[in-house]
Amino acid sequence: MSSVRFVILTGLSGAGKTTALQALEDLGYYTADNVPPPLWLPLITQTEQLQQNRLVVGVDVRTRAHLGTVPEQLAALLAAGITPEVVFLDASDEVLVRRYNLTRRTHPLGQSGLSADINRERQVLGELRAMADVVLDTSQTTARQLTEELWERFGGERSFRLRLVSFGFKRGVPIDADNVFDLRSMPNPYYQEDLRRQDGRHPAVQSFVFSPEGLAFYSELRAFVKLLAAQAATSGRNSYTVALGCTGGQHRSVAVAERLMHDLADTFATYAEHRDVAAALAEHGEGS
Repeated sequence: MSSVRFVILTGLSGAGKTTALQALEDLGYYTADNVPPPLWLPLITQTEQLQQNRLVVGVDVRTRAHLGTVPEQLAALLAAGITPEVVFLDASDEVLVRRYNLTRRTHPLGQSGLSADINRERQVLGELRAMADVVLDTSQTTARQLTEELWERFGGERSFRLRLVSFGFKRGVPIDADNVFDLRSMPNPYYQEDLRRQDGRHPAVQSFVFSPEGLAFYSELRAFVKLLAAQAATSGRNSYTVALGCTGGQHRSVAVAERLMHDLADTFATYAEHRDVAAALAEHGEGS
């Protein structure tokens, strides 16, 4: 019996398949769009070999030449111990027409007018719809609502990730940060000879950085970072990146990133990256 959870995602063009594929990808599914049904079983085998246990394939009218083989392929999957979950996305004709007019895209059939193409598509996909385990009508559903529904159905509780990146301003600001904080006003261990060649993970460096003056600054920063991350999580974000900078990326930024990772771990899935600490240590304490 296969350990792969296999989802077949299908439906009408314009009903939200792209959004749905992205939502499942965010949950850790390997996603493949418009894979012909005869290739489903080999793809599942390859997925298992890669030690991936979640797979979703998108199917739509563009693969209509292969749709007649779907019942046969579903039977082959069941015989191999794989029970696929078929999700069909639907929407009213009026909504589909409005979405196409808004995006100015051409319908995949593109034969005899948009309304006629949608009607023909319903006929082509009728058998797949009848096989579906779940039919989702997205007529009144936003992309965010569809994403959240799929997360609930296929992912369970999702863990929001708070990424904390320490860096040195003299080496450039990280370009992938959602927010950047300047820590250069905090107490600087660089000017202490016994701390110069240590980094912010060392207990003595942390004690110096979090002196009463530094701790007051840190307390305000921690509250603000917690607020920003909570707002990002509420808005549906998967993760949020906070960059914390000092001069060289060795002492203050590292110490603060480490402490935030610990202090906020009860609220978020936190992890710290120290981008410049190795380069800073290689300079033998030239800056911090």
